Amino acid sequence: MNMRSNIEKAVEVLRRGGLVLYPTDTIWGIGCDARNEEAVRKVFELKKRSDSKSLVLLAESVDMIGRYVEEIPPMALQLLEVNDAPMTLIYPGAYGIAPSCIAEDGTVGMRIPSSSAFCMGLLASFKAPIVSTSANVSGNPSPRDFASVEDAVRDGVDFVVDRSCEGESTGVSSQIIKVDMDGGIKIIRA
Repeated sequence: MNMRSNIEKAVEVLRRGGLVLYPTDTIWGIGCDARNEEAVRKVFELKKRSDSKSLVLLAESVDMIGRYVEEIPPMALQLLEVNDAPMTLIYPGAYGIAPSCIAEDGTVGMRIPSSSAFCMGLLASFKAPIVSTSANVSGNPSPRDFASVEDAVRDGVDFVVDRSCEGESTGVSSQIIKVDMDGGIKIIRA
């Protein structure tokens, strides 16, 4: 199955509330429609993870991020402009997504995976943010490549994207930086 066919199948699964195992710009991830609370709950169940921990979302562009946060802090735009490594920013004032994707303080972590042709194609076709959490059972190592994904995760999703879509990934989780409207930043994960 070529990349286009994988994207079409993944979009179909996401639209019906299913889970997808897919390659990102960093590691292999479990994804679902970030607006679908029931789908997000399935991710927590598959990972055996507490829903008190927030999930990272992927977005196609700053415009897409802007549709799900009240206002994008100017510091976030500056960081996006100069950063050349996978970077998840935590934005204040999240709305329009599944409640389980929003942290207690009203923030949401989002990343634009511009170095991944597959992810960018998927996001362009789906036209909404997608959950992107590491494809592992909570507490186990994050999968650097498809071969490292646990059988329980492979068996627990509705669609597994073909390995041929893997592309160049860093094999390391993204850095996470929290930004606020006053220009403050806090590094959560370097």
